[in-house]
Amino acid sequence: MTIMTAAEAAVHVLKKEGIDIAFGVPGAAINPFYAAMRKVGGVDHVLARHVEGASHMAEGYTRTKAGNIGVCIGTSGPAGTDMITGLYSATGDSIPILCITGQAPRSKLHKEDFQAVNIQAIAGPVTKWAITVLEPAQVPRAFQHAFQLMRSSRPGPVLIDLPIDVQMSEIEFDPDTYEPLPAYKPAASRAQIEKALTLLNEADRPLLVAGGGVINADASDLLVEFAELTGVPVVPTLMGWGAIPDDHPLMAGMVGLQTSHRYGNATMLASDFVMGIGNRWANRHTGNVDAYTKDRKFVHVDIEPTQIGRIFGPDYGIVSDAKAALELFITVAKEWIAAGKLKDRSAWAEECQSRKRTLLRKTHFDNVPVKPQRVYEEMNKVFGKNVRYVTAIGLSQIAGAQFLHVYKPRHWINCGQAGPLGWTIPAALGVCRADPEAEVVALSGDYDFQFMVEELAAGAQFNLPYIHVLVNNSYLGLIRQAQRGFDMDYCVQLAFENVNCPEINGYGVDHVSVVEGLGCKALRVTKPDDIGPAFEQARELMREHRVPVVVEIILERVTNIAMGTDLDGVNEFEALVENVTDAPTSIASLT
Repeated sequence: MTIMTAAEAAVHVLKKEGIDIAFGVPGAAINPFYAAMRKVGGVDHVLARHVEGASHMAEGYTRTKAGNIGVCIGTSGPAGTDMITGLYSATGDSIPILCITGQAPRSKLHKEDFQAVNIQAIAGPVTKWAITVLEPAQVPRAFQHAFQLMRSSRPGPVLIDLPIDVQMSEIEFDPDTYEPLPAYKPAASRAQIEKALTLLNEADRPLLVAGGGVINADASDLLVEFAELTGVPVVPTLMGWGAIPDDHPLMAGMVGLQTSHRYGNATMLASDFVMGIGNRWANRHTGNVDAYTKDRKFVHVDIEPTQIGRIFGPDYGIVSDAKAALELFITVAKEWIAAGKLKDRSAWAEECQSRKRTLLRKTHFDNVPVKPQRVYEEMNKVFGKNVRYVTAIGLSQIAGAQFLHVYKPRHWINCGQAGPLGWTIPAALGVCRADPEAEVVALSGDYDFQFMVEELAAGAQFNLPYIHVLVNNSYLGLIRQAQRGFDMDYCVQLAFENVNCPEINGYGVDHVSVVEGLGCKALRVTKPDDIGPAFEQARELMREHRVPVVVEIILERVTNIAMGTDLDGVNEFEALVENVTDAPTSIASLT
């Protein structure tokens, strides 16, 4: 057997599990682990500017390609607590990331040593497993178990905390014969699939709801095949957006209170049966559950047993990995087609497409300052079908989901459940590292942008180029809109007269100077006709300099984006489409 430090054994396990990149910030208590990475080799490293940023980079990396697992590393104490937000975000969206933290020596854990904190207890509620490894010989097996857990059942993050003396202790370990443990994923039975398909076949106006679990399972092609076999229209959730292309004739639109389409909500309300696959019935998708479930039956397929019935009791539930279920759904559907048992859904599908062609929101505004809807129209024109969008939370994300188009799985990369401000920049860098050839376009409001703007320096240092569309209204726009219910506009204005940049007319932070000071490139746009050319110029700057390029667009201060409390009660604050010129890049106009 080979003698090595426990930290070196851990690095060997990372490599055997397919890890070749980590995101992190070194520190005293994790330096032995960094020394092991240097000695063993084979694991590249991106130096974040904030440890929370490293956790979001790991998320972006995982979310980009099936099978990826992002790794983030930090020292003891605040490094671990900084990464809690990333672990929470990963847990909420079923994203496997591995967080590795240093820790005080074992003999000091109970003595309030410098930067010694019980990170295992803190991280427990937002991980699948959090462990402080107290025995050096257990380190490689802790990592082995972590990868098995992250890949099994509902995916999710793990935190491994390593006291410094544990990292440095020598153990016996043979990396050459190491093998990953098999992951466990529950699979539906034929009887369950036949019952669910029977319920679907009995309905007159059925829908499939495709959640993020379909994308996590790398089963988007199977979902589309199943929809085409049965003729049943598909509603993707926000996390499932891209599982079926936006221009597919069976894509019925997104449903919800905010990130939804008018035609999607109308189709959901017209349905009489819904089969959810790999989704959570999140509240911003369902709105009022009584209204959402009224007069329709539900089948729910999910990999996590405790998700079945969590929000409401379905008429029938199946615990299964989405891929395993869809493979069997396709097999049974083909048999039923051959036997003439499946209903013809063409009339219902055409009804859904009719709504998709007509129930649209206006995007073509020529106002100065710019109305946000025009920004997304221009993004549709320039970025096309192969772009990977990355965004976090706020009116920019909500409007983006209403107006942008997504054609492939993992091309809408969004922190759906936790929605932490500041997520977008580091996540986009993780996406760039995972897919260096992709055109990556991030979308932020000014406050999300300011939260972790320092990570742009990592993008410049490590040549991770992408375009960041920054829509600036100098407001906490989503919170301002929510405050309308309280008849106030309080503590949400970001505007001030910048003595160093009077030309931005009271919009506060000079983002162009900040971005350039961090080693990146930036453009500012104030007129709608200049948006498209600025995007093209950003492309050229990105290719020439290999750094992030920010395109800041100065918006009107106040715009209320469509949203409500129920699917049939969404407030449309802006004009709706009257003719094709009102929404020239709507999906109806492009297909």
